[in-house]
Amino acid sequence: MGDSIAKKSIKERDLGVTVENSGKYSEQCVMSVKKANAMLGMIKRNIHFKSKEVIVKLYKSLVRPRLEYCIQAWNPHLRRDIDMLERVQKMATKLIEGYKNIDYNDRLQRTGLTTLENRRIRGDLIQVFKIVKGFDKLDYSNFFELSSSITRGHSYKLVKNRCNGKLRGHFFSQRVINSWNNLDQYVVDADSVNCFKNRIDRFNLNS
Repeated sequence: MGDSIAKKSIKERDLGVTVENSGKYSEQCVMSVKKANAMLGMIKRNIHFKSKEVIVKLYKSLVRPRLEYCIQAWNPHLRRDIDMLERVQKMATKLIEGYKNIDYNDRLQRTGLTTLENRRIRGDLIQVFKIVKGFDKLDYSNFFELSSSITRGHSYKLVKNRCNGKLRGHFFSQRVINSWNNLDQYVVDADSVNCFKNRIDRFNLNS
């Protein structure tokens, strides 16, 4: 072996996602924001007719996907990382003609967008639906345990096991359970993914 000392890797990159051994995703957030901002800058420089319809369509197709690539695997939980991603959408909506001095929440309402944080929750719920209902060819028991008690809530409620330490609580199979269990029966009874998306959107709108 000589004098060589094996070094532990503090981060790994796989399929375009950087995972840190601390369980944080700050570097992945920085990389995603950098790519999204580069695309946003291209839009700002080259698109002269910045109507709501044009900017929203370009943002959804070219910018937002760079902030949400494989997001269920690296969903950020630190407030500074969450805010870092959200700033990109804030800048994008300010590009719209006449929107620069409008409050961010008002810009979201006028454009039909939601915060990226809420979209990540929605994405988690869609993934749970696909796993539990068998649309993804995965054994749901590798992720979740169905509750045997349905005295309250819907019939697909999940058991939330106790976590040792904060890190485990941010894993997909843990962070999504409360949001999933709070859904109404008619939402989880959807017979297709698109139907579930429509019902969850109506549920969130009425909540």
